[in-house]
Parts: sequence; structure tokens; C-alpha cells
Amino acid sequence: MLELDGGAGGGQQVRTALSLAAVEGRSIRVENVRAERPDPGLKAQHVAAIEAVAAATEATVEGVEEGGDAFTFEPTAPPGGEFAVDVGTAGSATLVCDALLPLAVALDEPLSVRIRGGTDVKWSPPADYLLHAKLPLLRGLGVDADVAVERRGFYPTGGGTLSLTLRPSTLSAVDLRERGPVEGLSARAVASDSLESASVAERMCETVDDRTAVPTETAAAYAETSSPGAVLTLVADCCDSRAGFGVLGERGVPSESVAERAVEAFREWRATGAAVDEHLGDQLLPWVALAGGAVRTPRVTDHVRTNAAVIRAFGYELEITETDRGAVASAPLER
Repeated sequence: MLELDGGAGGGQQVRTALSLAAVEGRSIRVENVRAERPDPGLKAQHVAAIEAVAAATEATVEGVEEGGDAFTFEPTAPPGGEFAVDVGTAGSATLVCDALLPLAVALDEPLSVRIRGGTDVKWSPPADYLLHAKLPLLRGLGVDADVAVERRGFYPTGGGTLSLTLRPSTLSAVDLRERGPVEGLSARAVASDSLESASVAERMCETVDDRTAVPTETAAAYAETSSPGAVLTLVADCCDSRAGFGVLGERGVPSESVAERAVEAFREWRATGAAVDEHLGDQLLPWVALAGGAVRTPRVTDHVRTNAAVIRAFGYELEITETDRGAVASAPLER
């Protein structure tokens, strides 16, 4: 059994460890889970991710409970099946998807999962970021996956639902060293229907249009939700890559200010030499390890360092090199 120390990192370490263990059919024990975080231990979304990957691999697990500081995961079957998982809170449903997506490379049959929780919440990628920034890049690598948003879920109630379908996939090498010119932007604003009278979604989109010199496709929509909320997701479509920037609405913060934050994040990224945004750079590391190749990110963050440490513990040769144009994560094409 591979033993891992999760003390220095956060939930990404847990998700990466689960994904690689499932792909390799390898048993793991993770100790000191999120020990250095202000709120250490497993949270609801981490428990849901473990339960989802365990269901897909008929795994035996121990210590999987909210607040738990250690757990074991022992897969007994190749990934596959059809099931549902409920985070039980507004914890991130998109991050549960994040743990499941790499299983596509080990599938012999399709995998279908309905995930109930928060679709657009703090400290996680919004649903439209997953759909329009990350998934297109993964499909370019050969990942056969679809995600549908059945219902939006905002904090504090959650109550959203995502439907994930994975099919057996064969990866091609990651080639994201260069991004090419930014060919266009898409701005997708979604707000609760209770905010429609204030034109929250339209105002977000109009601000993006006013603040960027890049051709922008905008879409404003409203949805029935259990808790009121709003989210804007800005996606940069480049010649060879993509980047996404998601910002949640906040009570008392004008819609225009929310949109300006997304535009500023885009501008900061564009000024770098990175092919993807900071969060994608972190999330793509397991894919670089599995497929080989390289990705250029804006910088080396603590998330990148701790995520890379987990990947190397599985025996992958993942190298992180800092340059004046960002950081490059690379791995051999053959392991």
C-alpha cells in the first residue's frame, strides 16, 4: 500500500491520489489530510469524491468521514458503472468530477455519475469553467467525456446537479507550451431567477463587452435555484489552448464589479507567457503525468508543488521548471 502525507496540501492532493490509485488499481493510505489548513481534515466534497471513485472501482475504504484526518482506499475492479453521489452540502460537485475524469483512461465500459451539491461555489471551478475551459482541452487529449448541468447550486444550500459521462479513452501527449493569439472571449453569466428583475446577468455581460478589446460572445441566463446566487465565467479561446476565469457574485457587490474582476484576471493572465490559467495548470498535472508532454502555467504555486509531490510518489517523472515566461510542467511520453 502506498502511503502519502497530505499535510502540506489541500483537496487537490486527495483527488489526485484517488485518480491515480483508481487508474493503476493501487491501494493507498493518505494521512494528515489538509493538516496545515485552518479547517483540517476531510470536508463533504472530499468525502463525496472518495465515495464516487470508490463506487466506480468497487473499492474498500476506511476512515472516510467529515473531519477525518486519514483514510485508506483499496480498489478491487476496473472503473465503470452507473451511480449517484450526494455531497450533502453546497460542497463542490465540479471537484468531484475532477477526481473522476482521469478514470477515462482505465475504462473498459462507460461510467455515468450524477453528482448533487454546489455547481458554482467558492474555492472551486464554476460549472461553466469545467464545460467550456477544461473539457475542451481534455477532449483535445483524447478524453471522451460529457458533463451536463441539470440544476445550478449556489451556497449555502447547494442543491445543484451535474451529470458526468465518461467513455473508454486513449490519451495523446499534452502539448500546451504555447498558446498562440487570443482569438476570442466568451462570457457566460448565470444568476438565480430571483435576480432577473435587477438584470444581474445582463449587466455582467455588458461590463465584459465594455472592458475588453477582444471580440466577446456573451450569454446571460437565469435559473431556478435553492439559494440565490450569480456567477460569471470568462473563457479565452486561443489558437492552441484555453484559459478560464470564474467569479461569483456576492451580496452587496455590484454586478459590474464582479465582471471587472474576471476581466482583470484575464488581463493578468494574458500578460504572461502561459498557455493556460493558474488553476488549469494545477488540474492538468495528472494528465501530463499520464499522457506525457508539457504545459506552461503562469507560475509555480503551492498547489502545483504539493500536487506534483503526490504524482511523483506514484513513480511518475514529473518535472517543474520555472522560466521568465511562467512555469513548465513536463513528463516523458513513455513511462
